[in-house]
Amino acid sequence: MDFIRYAERAASLVNADLADETALHEHLADRSWLHRSVAPGDVASLQAFQSDLRPVFEASDVDDVPLVVSQLNDLLAAHPVTPMISDHDPDNLHMHVANRAASVAELLVGEALMGLANLVCDLGATRLGTCSEARCDHVYVDTSPNQSRRYCSDRCSSRANVAAFRARQKAASAS
Repeated sequence: MDFIRYAERAASLVNADLADETALHEHLADRSWLHRSVAPGDVASLQAFQSDLRPVFEASDVDDVPLVVSQLNDLLAAHPVTPMISDHDPDNLHMHVANRAASVAELLVGEALMGLANLVCDLGATRLGTCSEARCDHVYVDTSPNQSRRYCSDRCSSRANVAAFRARQKAASAS
């Protein structure tokens, strides 16, 4: 089980605009085998989970470790994960975070929670954040060695740097 990838998928899930089943299919573009399993209730379940999960990233962003831990524990209690050994590739046995009967929503929630819980335990509870670019509200997972990530993407980082450069130029020309 790749917990870092699951944690990054959790951030992607929070950032996703899941307006309807089509949007969920787009979110799952790299996992097309899940498309046929999407059920009508999955979108509503995932929208609710997005709202519940965002505060974990926000608490981590302000270094509130006890709140990160308690929120994740509350979510784990509300959404029990049922890990199982997957044998669909007998030469590569590995763990899945939901049983075969799980809905797409249950699978994505389980992956998100296990990924974030393991990331918090392995790397620390302050490795999650909200984008520092003023016009963006996305979240991210910081796996950098020196915990220096502040933006959700290179695009936002560039926008913030360009804005800061222009502000300095404007200030210099005004003096």
